[in-house]
Amino acid sequence: MSLSFKHVVIAVCSLIALFSDAFSSDAESSGFLEGHLKIFSLKEVELADGNLPTKLVAGDYAEYPLIIRSRDGQKEVTRVIADKDGNYRLTLPPGEYMLDVQRPSHLRAKPQPFAVVSNQTVRVDMDIDTGIR
Repeated sequence: MSLSFKHVVIAVCSLIALFSDAFSSDAESSGFLEGHLKIFSLKEVELADGNLPTKLVAGDYAEYPLIIRSRDGQKEVTRVIADKDGNYRLTLPPGEYMLDVQRPSHLRAKPQPFAVVSNQTVRVDMDIDTGIR
C-alpha cells in the first residue's frame, strides 16, 4: 500500500469517527422523568374533633428521597427530592431505569420500572405507605 493511499484511508476513518461521534451525541440526547410523590398511611386515623376517620397524609417530601436505579436495581444512578407540592422532574440519559424510594423498615413502596427516550418526557408517579400506625 502506498504512503498516500494510507493517508487517505486514515483521513476517511478520522472523518467517519468524527461524524459518528456527532450523530451518536444527537441520538443520545437526554430525556426527562417527571411525576408526583404521594405519601399516605393505609391506617385510618380519627380526626382531632373525633368525627370522621381519614387517611393520614405526610407532607415533608424531603424525608422521602426518590432513588433512580439501573433497571436491575443494582446501581444507584441519582436521587431526587419532590418539591413542596410532591412533584419532581429531572433529566436522564436514554435507558431503562427503576424508580424506588430510600426506605426505612416501616416504609412500603413498589419500585416502578420506566424507560427514558431522547427528547421525551416519561411520567412515573410514586406512592409511599408510611406504615405509621
